[in-house]
Amino acid sequence: MNLTPKQLRILQLIREWRVTRGYSPTMQELADALGVCKVTIFEHLDALQRKGAVRRDKNKARSLSIAEGLPIPDEATPLSFPLVGRIAAGVPIEKYEQNDQLRLEELFGPRLMRGAANGGHGNGSPTFALRVEGDSMRDEGILDGDYVLVERRETARNGERVVALIGEGETTLKRFYREPDGRIRLQPANDSFVPIIVDDCRIQGVVVGVLRRYA
Repeated sequence: MNLTPKQLRILQLIREWRVTRGYSPTMQELADALGVCKVTIFEHLDALQRKGAVRRDKNKARSLSIAEGLPIPDEATPLSFPLVGRIAAGVPIEKYEQNDQLRLEELFGPRLMRGAANGGHGNGSPTFALRVEGDSMRDEGILDGDYVLVERRETARNGERVVALIGEGETTLKRFYREPDGRIRLQPANDSFVPIIVDDCRIQGVVVGVLRRYA
């Protein structure tokens, strides 16, 4: 699911209110917390509803709820992830390792991410970040320069977006499909690219989020 930083912050606020107060915030309370107008909140919530991230009853003031099972970074913990390299959304490239962190507050600004502590959320976390290079997943809204958040897993279901290791140290970001003949199809989301068909590959993780910085 592709979420902008502000949409992520709205989800965090909704969860925080429901946990600490037992009810959801109103549109105005969300607007006050983010320092924006209520119209902006309506626009973000409409987008979140279309993505299936939230549910609400327009006839009730406090009906906002988050889709069950949606992974949201905890506000009580720092919003950062191990940034382990770059991933090709195109032809495979060699992955490189680096001891770095994707710190959302530094990337998107402390005002947007306020309420989150500084530090290393990624330590021991099953989620890591990769920077996208290429546009083979463009039609699913994953663009060159985006960051993908990846849950470490060694298996994937048909249709999931995966980080796959193929060949000698080459990784790629594609949708995973197992064909009837047992081979694996790594499917791009851009008609300019052809699927990668392999006998086998190593799943390194499944994409659980996409982040993009707007200038």
